[in-house]
Amino acid sequence: MFVTYVALDPLRQEAYYSNHYKGGKMADSRTRAHKPATIGRPRAFDVNGALDRALDVFWRKGYEGASISDLTAAMGINPPSLYAAFGNKEELFRKALDLYVEMHDEFLREALSRTKAKDGIAALLAKTVDALTDKSTPPGCLLVQGIAGAGDHAQCIRDQLSARRAANEKMIRERLKRAKAEGELPSSADPATLARFVATVMQGMAVQAAGGATRKELAAVAATALAAWPEKKRG
Repeated sequence: MFVTYVALDPLRQEAYYSNHYKGGKMADSRTRAHKPATIGRPRAFDVNGALDRALDVFWRKGYEGASISDLTAAMGINPPSLYAAFGNKEELFRKALDLYVEMHDEFLREALSRTKAKDGIAALLAKTVDALTDKSTPPGCLLVQGIAGAGDHAQCIRDQLSARRAANEKMIRERLKRAKAEGELPSSADPATLARFVATVMQGMAVQAAGGATRKELAAVAATALAAWPEKKRG
């Protein structure tokens, strides 16, 4: 889902949502600066805006399902311009993935910064439900469904997505280790297993969301998962 991550720039996130998803439709991002080409003639298109639209295509169709024609049509450029600006499809996906991570990293960090780990996990699950069912973005999670259906030739992309999911899980695990050290979790609790459980629930909800699960249905899953939280025995 939602890897180590690049710290989110709030202004960039605000620009993304305000400029790209107005009325449920994607609009060009004209406000974000980008580094101009240093060789040859200046590019006649907004590189950052094109990257935003490429992200939307990858998010909806996955790496394998997104053809060059799909990407160039959405980005409003021709194939030579895509290759000149981004290298190739794989490099374009890497850049889109970085943007996706940047968009989603903040709420993971914010949730895990709560005083109580249980409150943090509850917030994380609730925010995950909100993100997965947000009508202004494609359903599901790019980190989970981005490589669906791809063959062995896309192993490097598969490895990247796996590493980013693992980084998310590590952040959760480290927070739960601290919770155990501080006495919030019982001595019998295994932070690694609990983190894997939370990550599995989040990824499973992403699959369900991509299949059409509603916010209400996913919220019920999150509540059920939270009910399994290991509590310390009283007395």
